[in-house]
Amino acid sequence: MKAPQVRAARSGDERRVIDTLVLAFSTDPAARWMYPEPERYLRNFSEFVQAFGGRAFDYGTAHLTQDALGAAMWLPPGVHPDDEAVTNLIQRTVPERDQESLFVVFDQMGRYHPDEPHWHLPLIGVDPTRQRNGYGAALLEYLLWLCDDDGTPAYLESSNPVNISLYQRHGFEVLGTIQVGTSPPITPMLRPPLGSMDRRTREMDAVLAG
Repeated sequence: MKAPQVRAARSGDERRVIDTLVLAFSTDPAARWMYPEPERYLRNFSEFVQAFGGRAFDYGTAHLTQDALGAAMWLPPGVHPDDEAVTNLIQRTVPERDQESLFVVFDQMGRYHPDEPHWHLPLIGVDPTRQRNGYGAALLEYLLWLCDDDGTPAYLESSNPVNISLYQRHGFEVLGTIQVGTSPPITPMLRPPLGSMDRRTREMDAVLAG
């Protein structure tokens, strides 16, 4: 199967990227813990995507596949999610009884971020009809080569346990587990930059994994 083609989002692609991620995260354990009701999820999650990863649009580091069935938002070193917008959104849209646990989750996520300059992947997702068809791998590879060339680590939080093996195949290592109250587990992961030999090994592993 031919690998999906990935490109940087262009002017006018913002809505397509956000819509793809909203669809992708409709089955995500953490996203649906935050917004369990379908109506509330559909009404609010696009705003969360914008607040949590939207600064990628400012730096040209939002990516999507040519068919717009997969998308990723990367934040360059020194760039962070809009914490104020995320906080305001939670306070407006999440029942007060659930806010404390949610804020603790975000606080713990922040504690796992590396102190050194790094690329942060706040959001990556694929249309549920195309998952496990190489879209996630293609989206990851599109920027991880830059991390290796620049010698910069990459960091993410996996909000779905089924994706951990994909990230591990691309060099990410588990740092710990975040779990608060009734929240599903969230797994912070860090990927050190790879040298040329590690790259070749990773390429071979990807071929063998299909």
